[in-house]
Amino acid sequence: MYVTNTVYHSFPVGILQISGSDEQIEAIKFCGERPALPQEPVSSPSPLLQQCIDELNEYFQGERQEFSVPFSQSGTPFQQRVWKELLNIPYGNTISYLELSKRLGDPKAIRAAASTNGKNKLAIIVPCHRVIGANRELVGYAGGLPQKKWLLQHEARIACGVQTLF
Repeated sequence: MYVTNTVYHSFPVGILQISGSDEQIEAIKFCGERPALPQEPVSSPSPLLQQCIDELNEYFQGERQEFSVPFSQSGTPFQQRVWKELLNIPYGNTISYLELSKRLGDPKAIRAAASTNGKNKLAIIVPCHRVIGANRELVGYAGGLPQKKWLLQHEARIACGVQTLF
């Protein structure tokens, strides 16, 4: 039987909803606020969800730049290629949507790459926040542009000692 577990956790960038099975993390989403849930006994997160929380806390403390928690998201072969390429953007760095499409081997696929970037269900772990506009401006982020800015400044500060990028 397949069971999805969900936990909400507060981080410096806001509340994240983390969902997954006992084998892998399947979604990390930004939440404005923790949704009202039925009154049920509060249980501890599964070991995998707790590992994800711990790794995200390490990331926010500047102690982790790559994640080891197992994760997966379903998508077309093209989407899988885009998400895999996002993992190749070094911590503290950014690329443009055009550069992303070039890395995929087709500069004309910029809109498809941008659309797929926006469909990423694994915020932070699959670092779609590291993709910016060709003019170096912040554009598009499912978690919100203030969160994208925060994440990029956090990584730049840790990686390079830079206080602000934007």
